Amino acid sequence: MAGNDKFFGETSSPTAHQAYAGQEALSLADGLPMEGLALGPYNSSVLLTDPKRFGFILARHKFVAKMLQGMDRVLEVGCQEGIGTMLVGQTVGHVVATDFYRLHIESCQTRLAPVLHNATFKGWDILDGPVPEGFDGAFSLDVLEHIDGSQEDLYMRHIADSLSDDGVFIVGTPSLESQEHASAASRASHINCKTGEQLRGLGRRFYRNVFMFGMNDEVLHTGFMPMCHYLFGMFVGPRR
Repeated sequence: MAGNDKFFGETSSPTAHQAYAGQEALSLADGLPMEGLALGPYNSSVLLTDPKRFGFILARHKFVAKMLQGMDRVLEVGCQEGIGTMLVGQTVGHVVATDFYRLHIESCQTRLAPVLHNATFKGWDILDGPVPEGFDGAFSLDVLEHIDGSQEDLYMRHIADSLSDDGVFIVGTPSLESQEHASAASRASHINCKTGEQLRGLGRRFYRNVFMFGMNDEVLHTGFMPMCHYLFGMFVGPRR
């Protein structure tokens, strides 16, 4: 093993070995356990059964991270197992990540809170009321489609009331048109999907400015809304 038990083979030079091992050591995040970071059961399942979908999840949250970059305090509604929290946390001052499902919050507090020093994980049902801390921005991906349509106004109002007067809210949801191609399990749980125009109209009721985007797989665009698999609404300036 060329005198080094970290590598297989005999041909690669000691210089290459040393450079690679040094880069690997430098790339390890401070405080991260050597065995790595657990993803949580849901994201582990996605990665094992449909890895490309995991890429889509990351791409959606990358868009949010770019749009909210530089904001001081950001609210996440529906953090699930914290993948989006990690991505957005790279570009903002602090993320308060909320979810109404107790197991998600307990999992994030165990796995992520020790290594994500600018994130707070908080159990909260946004339908109960606003998060009373005053935020520059908020985001909520893959949540609206799970909310009873008769309660969506509570969801929108309470997020708007959690924001500053010039705050930004980004919502992401599968389009109504996409459900023709969704799995039976997804269709059963997606009880409130919308067309692009329906989402635009919902946003205009609660915010002064509305900007719409679409996504197909990991590709973000401003194309024909009925052909979008996934919809983003970026809503700016809550109406009081």
